[in-house]
Amino acid sequence: MSDAFYSHARLYDLMFPGGGPAVDFYRAEAARTGGSVLELGCGTGQKLIPIASDGHRCAGLDRSPDMLAEARRKADAAGVAPALVQGDMRDFDLGRTFDFVFIAANSLLHLHRTDDLAGCFRSVRRHLAPGGRFVFDVFNPSVRLLAGADGVRRTRASFPDPDLGTVSVDVTETYDAPAQVTRGTWYLSTDDEPDFAVAPLEVRSIFPQELPLLIALGGLRLTDRFGDWTRRPFAADSPLQLCICE
Repeated sequence: MSDAFYSHARLYDLMFPGGGPAVDFYRAEAARTGGSVLELGCGTGQKLIPIASDGHRCAGLDRSPDMLAEARRKADAAGVAPALVQGDMRDFDLGRTFDFVFIAANSLLHLHRTDDLAGCFRSVRRHLAPGGRFVFDVFNPSVRLLAGADGVRRTRASFPDPDLGTVSVDVTETYDAPAQVTRGTWYLSTDDEPDFAVAPLEVRSIFPQELPLLIALGGLRLTDRFGDWTRRPFAADSPLQLCICE
């Protein structure tokens, strides 16, 4: 589940600042459905807090206590109070249902086994109110990029930190084809402190033809699939699989 990767919540937000079309999409979907909202893998609340600010009754579930602590801090600063719960999206029981459930930012791909994915979808189904909708996004795998995961350390990005200065991000990745899992290690460095944070990150690829079958295993139905945040129809070269389920 790559727990260590999410133990640096403040750095995570600096590295992945959020906002933009993904937040706009999920806010619009919450408004379209109305009612109560549950985000699984809510992290630091990058999407849940704006939705709560729109007036929705919100809850968020995440495995990482560090990410949840940062989400609570940010929610307090924004003047909202989503219910934030530590738990595992593979199997959870919050004792209530929701009108809109979503999993954003490839968080579903931390579940590598078919049984884990089906268990997550079954738990979602139990928590959907009548007429509710479940939405999630995962990347559309590129065979070319997966084949290029050769284990060589490469610089991926850099970002400014007000305390540390410029932080560079290096990544090594290999692809385990039988498991459909990319196994990576992320290295964060500054000029003064090389590799001050090193964390594994392993994510599964879900190919387009298997995705409806996995959803059906959990008792849900894929009703629409878009290829980007503008709701363009999914195509072979789409960067995303943006899935609407009931």
